[in-house]
Amino acid sequence: MPEYFEFKLPAKILSGAGALEHIAHELEGLGAHAPMLMSDAGLVRFGVAGQVKAAMEGSGCHPAAEFYDVPADSSIQVVNQAADLFRRSGCDSLVAVGGGSVLDTAKGVGMVLAQGTEDLRQNMGCEALPRGQHIPYVAIPTTAGTGSEATLVAVIADPDRQVKMEFISYHLLPDVAVLDPRMTRTLPPRVTAATGMDTLCHAVEAASCLQRNPISDAFAEKAIGLVMAHLTDAVDDGDNLAARQGMANASLLAGAAFSNSMVGLVHAIGHALGGVCRVPHGEAMNILLPAVMRYNLSKCAERYGELLLPLAGPEIYAATPAPERPMAAIQAIEGLRGRLAQTCKLPARLRDTGKVQESDFDAVIARALNDGAIIVNPREAGANDIRALLQEVW
Repeated sequence: MPEYFEFKLPAKILSGAGALEHIAHELEGLGAHAPMLMSDAGLVRFGVAGQVKAAMEGSGCHPAAEFYDVPADSSIQVVNQAADLFRRSGCDSLVAVGGGSVLDTAKGVGMVLAQGTEDLRQNMGCEALPRGQHIPYVAIPTTAGTGSEATLVAVIADPDRQVKMEFISYHLLPDVAVLDPRMTRTLPPRVTAATGMDTLCHAVEAASCLQRNPISDAFAEKAIGLVMAHLTDAVDDGDNLAARQGMANASLLAGAAFSNSMVGLVHAIGHALGGVCRVPHGEAMNILLPAVMRYNLSKCAERYGELLLPLAGPEIYAATPAPERPMAAIQAIEGLRGRLAQTCKLPARLRDTGKVQESDFDAVIARALNDGAIIVNPREAGANDIRALLQEVW
């Protein structure tokens, strides 16, 4: 129990079949009647954004503007363009449908509008800014991985400087998070698996990092149990709506957990692999998690032993002697990873991604050492430690 901690999750959560049809009612309750609907071209093409629009219009809520030009990696320019359209169209709220890039773009638009600025770069250091004007925001995730609908973080690129800017503020949290299993139904098996492992990594790191607290622990442990119960079913059968819903809830719970406690070394190295080598984030999490857990064993063996309960269930937990539980927890994750490798070829080693060379390690190490997530890892890590981990998973 820490001497002091903070936890915030202000979003109202709409979870389950038919959740989309409640959006109009929630906007009305927020005093909003002219939303801007945001998504990306792919989700428009596959009809996902159209489902949301139809559900809203079926309840009498018509978008005042639609913005579908969000790229895979959002940028300051995109945020500024969307904010300009919002103002010109007389919008009063945001409804964002998509993965992390779309949801983070909407957070950026909300920042620009709330502060009355013209350029997102004027909002650097958002945590130090007042809330400003309240822009109602409804987040509808279409992946079960980033947890962006429950986090106080937005990552937005500045192409001119070739950096990804991280904004952190409680003001970024949505007012409403909509978890409808129809939104993840079209995810391919490998993307389902990768985003699911991202969820699992969020939960494990949130439950074992230096800033963990009793509330984040509760959210993280429930998320772990849901991932173990539903991820393989969601990968095996994308039309399994119960599995899709289980993973959507797991993603939100894990997002809320790490948003209030942080992550750790898996994410520090994973962010670096994404930046240097363009390794997809979920694949990096899948590759790194067991190795980093073994690295951290000397500092949090007891905690990993406790996580065996949601990872493997009460019977295996009870039958496993206490000293063996930490390693059994890691083995449970490796077992899940092995099943996903067989089902959808999710890579378990860096060489299998086809994106990483050993010559990239120096650049990856440099970035990882400067990543904020490394600060709250339970065991300190230097350059040689990270190199050894990269070699282990090579």
